[in-house]
Amino acid sequence: MALFSSNKRVVFQPTAYGSTRRRRGVPRWLVLILTGIVLGSGGLLFLQKSYGPTRLTVEQSEQLHHDLNSANLDKQRLQAELNQRTQDLSEARAALTRQEAQVKEARQQVEKWQHDILLLLEDMPPDPRGTSPGIRAATFANHEGKLSYRVLLMQDQPDAASFNGKLTLLVEGRYPSGRTNTITLDPISFQLGHYTYVQGEAELPDAFSGRMVTLRVTEGEDTRLRATRIIRVR
Repeated sequence: MALFSSNKRVVFQPTAYGSTRRRRGVPRWLVLILTGIVLGSGGLLFLQKSYGPTRLTVEQSEQLHHDLNSANLDKQRLQAELNQRTQDLSEARAALTRQEAQVKEARQQVEKWQHDILLLLEDMPPDPRGTSPGIRAATFANHEGKLSYRVLLMQDQPDAASFNGKLTLLVEGRYPSGRTNTITLDPISFQLGHYTYVQGEAELPDAFSGRMVTLRVTEGEDTRLRATRIIRVR
């Protein structure tokens, strides 16, 4: 009985040669994929490190943000200045347009005045002595110790040659004491085309009051009279 009895449990085997099941390893295709991933990642890291842009540190990144913000602020400031300059330019152009219109209007007015003056000059009585240049009109007045004067000198022809002359005023008057005297003022140089005004004020001695003025016109350094006239002081 001992030959047919055993304490071991009989296990079923599908074949007489024993178990055919083997331990399986990692699939080759999976190994190839993992290897490719590792190599690709390594290559990418190498390329980035060797040829790619340098990675910024925290301080560099903060500085970059600061510089970017500063650049944006400068851009806004420059844009505001540009807008202001554009507005100023527009206002300046508008003002220039207005000024050009005013200048044009003023020129037209001056041309009208010149035309009116020429008409008045044609009606102006000639120099009593009939000279050309002649003393067509003159006014004198005592004013605060000075003699104010305005003299109109003319040549007969509008296209006459320019006349470089000197006007000398001899002022006859008196002092408060009653004493009379004649004062010769410094010559006044002038240049005359068709007509010109000689006007201004001349200092008089203390308390001297003019009563009559003799006007004498000479040419250049020549002392010969070209015109003369006597006018009462107002």
